[in-house]
Amino acid sequence: MIGLPQWQHGRWPATWFGHTSGSSLSRYARQLNSVEGNTTFYHLPAAETVAGWYKATPDHFRFTFKFHQGISHQGRLSHNISEAAQQLSLLSALEHKLGIVMLQLPASFGPSALPELDRFLAALPSAFHYAVEVRHLAFFAKGEAEKALNRCLIKYRANRVIMDTRALFSGNADCELTAEVRTKKPKVPVNVIATSDQPVIRFVGNNNHSDNMRCLMPWITKCHEWRLAGKTCYLFFHRPDNQDAPWLAQQFIQQYNARFAAYALPELTFNPTQTESPQSSLF
Repeated sequence: MIGLPQWQHGRWPATWFGHTSGSSLSRYARQLNSVEGNTTFYHLPAAETVAGWYKATPDHFRFTFKFHQGISHQGRLSHNISEAAQQLSLLSALEHKLGIVMLQLPASFGPSALPELDRFLAALPSAFHYAVEVRHLAFFAKGEAEKALNRCLIKYRANRVIMDTRALFSGNADCELTAEVRTKKPKVPVNVIATSDQPVIRFVGNNNHSDNMRCLMPWITKCHEWRLAGKTCYLFFHRPDNQDAPWLAQQFIQQYNARFAAYALPELTFNPTQTESPQSSLF
C-alpha cells in the first residue's frame, strides 16, 4: 500500500489527480491505494464524513488514521480506552477499507510506561489492525527497553511504525521550511522490524535527489522481501513541502518495478515534478 500524508494539496495540479469532476479523495484514490490520514489526530470527523470517505474510494483502497491526540498524548493510555473504543466505532463505517489505526506516542512516553501500552493494546478490539509509533530514544537503543517494546507489540500483533527521517536530516537545511520541519519530525534511528503483518514506513525526504534516493533504495528490497513473506507494507511519503510528495511515491514505484518486474506495482498516470535544492542539480 502506497500513499501520501494527505489526499489534497492546494498546489497539486488538477492533471496530477484528475480533473475537477468528483471529490479530491476519489481522484487521489485512482492513483494511490492508501493515505496517511492525520486529521483524526487533531479532531474526529462526523459520521456522515466517514460514510462519504467510504463511498469516494474503490474497494481496494485502505485508510490509515491516527488515534486522537487526546488518547495518545493526554493522561494515561489505560484511562483513555473508552475514548479509543468510540473512535474505532466511528471509523468502523469504513469496513474493510480501514487498513491501520496508528497510535503515535510522544517522546515523553518511555520504558516505564510500557505497562500502560500493554493494558491499552489488550483492551482494543481484535477486529482492527494497529500500529504504534514511539519516539523515546531508549526504544531505539537495541537494549532491554526496545526488546520489551517489541515483545509487547508482537504479543498483540501490533505493527511498529518505522519513521525514516534520514534524508530529511541529511546535510544543511536548504530552506526555512526544511529547517522548520526538522524541528517537528523525530530524528531517530531506523530499526527495521516487522512485529506484525502490516509494516508501516513513514518516509520523510528532503529537497535533494541524491539524499532521497540513497535512503529510499534499501526500502525497495526490504518491502519486496516482506511481500514475498506474505506481509502487506504500508509506505507513506512526506516532503518538507508535500507538494513534492507524489514525486517520492513515483520514484519508489518506478524503481521497484524496474527491479521486480514480475511483481510490478501500478504506475501513476501522471509525471510529478519536484522542487530540489540547487545542490541536487549536481547529481
